[in-house]
Parts: sequence; structure tokens; C-alpha cells
Amino acid sequence: MKNLAMFALCLSLAAASIVLGQTRTRRQPSIKGGAAKPAAAKKAPAIKKTNPGAEEPSSGPPPPPPTVSDEEILIDTNLVTTPVTVLDRDGRFIPGLQKKDFKIFEDGVPQRVTHFLSEEQPFTVILMIDISPSTRYSIDDIRYAAVTFVNQLRPEDKVMVVNFDRQVRVMTEPTNDKKALFTAIYRSQFGSGTSLYEAVDAAINMDFVQSPGRKAVVIFTDGVDTTSRQATYESTVSAVEEVDALVYPIRYNTQVKTDQASKGTPPRDLPANLLAQLGRGQTDIEYETGRRYLNTIAESSGGRIFDAESIANLESAFKGVADELRQQYAVGYYPDDTGKPGDRKKIKIEVIGRPKAVVRSKTTYVIKGEPSPGPISGQSGN
Repeated sequence: MKNLAMFALCLSLAAASIVLGQTRTRRQPSIKGGAAKPAAAKKAPAIKKTNPGAEEPSSGPPPPPPTVSDEEILIDTNLVTTPVTVLDRDGRFIPGLQKKDFKIFEDGVPQRVTHFLSEEQPFTVILMIDISPSTRYSIDDIRYAAVTFVNQLRPEDKVMVVNFDRQVRVMTEPTNDKKALFTAIYRSQFGSGTSLYEAVDAAINMDFVQSPGRKAVVIFTDGVDTTSRQATYESTVSAVEEVDALVYPIRYNTQVKTDQASKGTPPRDLPANLLAQLGRGQTDIEYETGRRYLNTIAESSGGRIFDAESIANLESAFKGVADELRQQYAVGYYPDDTGKPGDRKKIKIEVIGRPKAVVRSKTTYVIKGEPSPGPISGQSGN
């Protein structure tokens, strides 16, 4: 009987241990420094996550590519692009060219064309109007021609109107509202002095000129500067070389009209300070310097200069600018020799199999940074 009681006691103890084993809470192993991580998370990612905390998708399309590193961004800054206009000997645009039709040379060394664009794109134009005393006798013609230019643009093209005398004034931000543009053009009243160099410097340093996209600077002027203090002939030529905006000076010769006026009685409605201004910037040397300057910034940018002696010439000049802005290619390359800040590089572009084609493009550029000492290439041969 005693043995039977001991056997019953052992059975009850065994049953209790089984029940306790099934109801006891299991303890996770402790990990120093925080909660346990899955094995896959121990592998360091190749690129830092730009959106930490976001859950990885279990299905669906792959996530967008990661943000590039600083080193890769710096490589992109080496891309050199330039608008290219290709004409036949009669001045007609040659359409249908492809990437393989272009050859690029930098400092005489062939480069591989990596960037090409041929379709028409909207463009933005800074329309700069010289309202200095020398334009006093031509302001109505200039306004009329500027309106004619605006009327030739497509609905998607934009224009910013800027006028300048001693000061530079933005009359309207880039817009395709023709009513606003016409109002801005006719609000341009002649003033005092001519800060042409400062006006060019202000235009090419505007934000949208520094950003990608098709853009141009059209300057209505006689080319004579009399009052610039913060910018010079040389500094603005170098600055034009650093941007990919085309510059189209429309040189309206005010010398003849001013000479004729100076031989007679000065107009009574001119204030005394403007009469004094008319005596400055009127010599043959100053006009020749102005002509040379406008030629240089046009050539350095890939644009061209238009000479206008009459209202008919002005209309023709503006039509030429509008046509060229529509009918362009854009080519680019990564230079084999990246150079250093301040280096000036020469560009030559050829069209394969078309020896008689006239190619207009940027002829030089300066690597951004402090310029190296030396003469401005655009002034050679003066």
C-alpha cells in the first residue's frame, strides 16, 4: 500500500512539471545596444538611404535610383554644351542633322559627342533696350522693332524686358503675355548715361540664364559705354564665355543722327544733364570700341551681331534672331582634359560631309573659377 502511494505521488509531480513547462513565458536573448536585427540588416548599404524609416516595399515596381554622391555630381559639371546653328551658303538652316554628323574639337583635340538635341524647344529671351541719351533720336524706331520681335515669338516662348541707361531696370519678368510685354517696351523712356557693361553683367548672372534651357540675350544698343563702374569690357567678355546663353547684339548706329543733331540747335526739351551726356561717348574711337565689343560678345557666345541703320533693318534683324533661336541644334561633350579653374578653352565644331556648311557656335569657354591672367581671346586681332 505504501508503494502504491509513492507511485501516485510521482505521477502527480510529473504532470505538474509538464503543465508548468507549457505556460512559462519565453525570454528573448538580450542584445547589447538595442533590439535584435535581422541578419540581412547587418550588411552596410552601398549608398546612404535618403528617406530613413520608410518600409521596404514587399512587391510592385523597384524603388527609384538612389541619390548620386557628391563626386558624381561634380562629374556632371564638366559637361560642355553649346547651341549650334548650321546654315548653307545662302543662309538657310540645314535641318535633319544627327549626332553622328557633328565633330567637336577642344584646343584642337577631337572630343566624343555625348549630348545632342535637335527638336524645337521653347526659349527665353532677355530683351535689353538701350535708353541712353544717344538713343533719344531713335527711341520710337527701337520700340516699334521690339514690338515686332515679340510678335514673331511662339506662344510658349518667354521674354524679359530690361532697359538700361546709367542704371539697369527690369521692366517685366519672363512672360509670354504680349500685352504686358508691349506695356514694358513703351514704358522705356530715355535717361542719363550708358552702363552697357553693367547691363550685360546683370543679364548673364540672372538665375535662369545660369540654369539649363534654351535662352538668349538680345541687346538693342549702339555699343558705347560711358558710365559703368562695376563691370568692364574684359570682365563681361569672360563672363559671357562661361554661360551657354546666346548673345545677339542689334547695333543701331546712333552716331550719324547724333552728329547731325549736334550741328544744329539742341532740342529745348532736353534737361541740362542729358545735354552734357550727349558730349560723351560720341567719338569715332568710342564707336569703334563699341562695335568691336558687340562683335566679341556675340562671337564668344555663339550668337551673331546685326547692324541696323534703319527701321527696315531693325525688323529684318529681329526676324533673323527669332528664326535662329527656333532652328538650332545643341551638342555637348565631356572634355578629355578637364583643366583647372580659369583656363580658357577653344571649341571648334564641324559638320561631317558638308564642307560648305556655315557653322555658328560657341568658340571658347572659361572653366568656372578665378580666371587666369592673360589677354581675352575674343579681342585678338583688334
